[in-house]
Amino acid sequence: MSGIKQLANQTAWYGLSNIIGRFINYLLTPLLTSIYAPAAFGDISLLFAIAAFLNIIYTYGMETSYFRFTQLEDEKKVFNNAFSSLLLTTVLFSAMLILPASSIAAYLQLNGHEEYIVFVVGIVALDTLAVLPFSKLRHEGRPKKFALIKIANILINVLLVVFFLQICKPAFENGEKNIWATCYSSSIGIGYVFVAQLIASGITILLLYKELTTFRFTIDTRLFKDIFIYSSPLIIVGFGGMINETIDRLMIVQRFEGTVEAAKAANGIYSANNKLAILIVIFIQTFRMGAEPFFFKTSSKEDAKITYARVMNFFVIACCCCFLAVVLFLDVWKYFMGVHKNPSYAEGLFIVPVLMVSKIFLGIYYNLSIWYKLTNKNMMGAIITIIGAAITIVVNYLFIPTMGYAASAMANLACYGMMMIISLWLGNKYYPVPYQWGKSLGYLFLAYIFYLLHDTLKNQSIDLMVVHMTGVGLLFLFIAIILFAEKAEFKRIPYLRKIYSGKS
Repeated sequence: MSGIKQLANQTAWYGLSNIIGRFINYLLTPLLTSIYAPAAFGDISLLFAIAAFLNIIYTYGMETSYFRFTQLEDEKKVFNNAFSSLLLTTVLFSAMLILPASSIAAYLQLNGHEEYIVFVVGIVALDTLAVLPFSKLRHEGRPKKFALIKIANILINVLLVVFFLQICKPAFENGEKNIWATCYSSSIGIGYVFVAQLIASGITILLLYKELTTFRFTIDTRLFKDIFIYSSPLIIVGFGGMINETIDRLMIVQRFEGTVEAAKAANGIYSANNKLAILIVIFIQTFRMGAEPFFFKTSSKEDAKITYARVMNFFVIACCCCFLAVVLFLDVWKYFMGVHKNPSYAEGLFIVPVLMVSKIFLGIYYNLSIWYKLTNKNMMGAIITIIGAAITIVVNYLFIPTMGYAASAMANLACYGMMMIISLWLGNKYYPVPYQWGKSLGYLFLAYIFYLLHDTLKNQSIDLMVVHMTGVGLLFLFIAIILFAEKAEFKRIPYLRKIYSGKS
């Protein structure tokens, strides 16, 4: 149990940074949706989606390669070579994007705001340089410092957004003659959202200075070649993953039937509702932070496969709980989208359950993907991702004109479902793990049945309080069923063992 206990402990710290950070950052959604109409919010979402896409290109799998090669080579040597490579390519990629910034802004219909492109590139560049220092903290098992710096980044970003939009913007618009009004320019507009993140990313690099003081510029040709051979398929994996996560925003703008403003509004509604899948997304990202180094370190142990199977079981249970915590209370969560000022955001609530199931499939796929990373068959992982990306593009291209952003939700589900199935099939062939699929599928099915029952009740126009109390009851019933079904497993956890022994 010690291995899973260690993973749980580190995941808790990574989760603390993710949950607190994401929650604080999530508070920006009602702020931004109350200030900006769906069209402007669509521009913000599109640019951040592009930033996420660029992050994959900038980092080209170096994070996973670092964890892999620190098991084979001296950690310091691996860090120096990997960071040297990232430093060179970051400068190169940034120059290639900043020079044609005006043309890129025109293609994205940003009304001549090429400075938005410069801001986004700056954010991506700084975030890229922070990747390996953060990976170093994870490798060394220092989740507390990792968590504190991540939370600091989010806090600084949010405070700066509030400063620019809630203090400086009103002062400027009211014609006040003070220092706050001078900090705002109407020509930048939504650009202050990116300025805030740019400053926060810069401060994050400063907070990681201790991890960077040991860096010495080094290019070991042999080691770099080995790392690149290992990581190059991961570039495709990351590239395809970002297509799956971000291309829908761009395609909604390009393929939506109607005016440009209507397309941007649809993108804004879709993006805002996509954020309601935040609980599962947070958990998946948190899990990956702790699981990736853990899986590599555990791979040499005799019971490694048994451990992976148990981790998967716990993961699915947690995802089901997250799913129910959101879909049973959509009437509450919707207010985080600012529906009180812009009711149109609530039009997209029907896609939230679909998006959340797709995220669960994605999380299961991440668990399954350990087979190709451990067997050095990363190219197969790349092929799976390409198939997923092709599904995403084709479904969005064909159906957005008739189905609108609902097509993007269905594309997510089809993409991640297919990737999960293919990875399971290939994993059974090359690195079979005794996953408990009967239990996992049963929990997923039960969670979705509970959602359908609750949704049927809600559609009967019953008192809202009764609906919410029913939601609470169903959530606790699901947890009670899990505690009973997993009694033998949970008894191995010290804290829960006392609870069970007290009952018997």
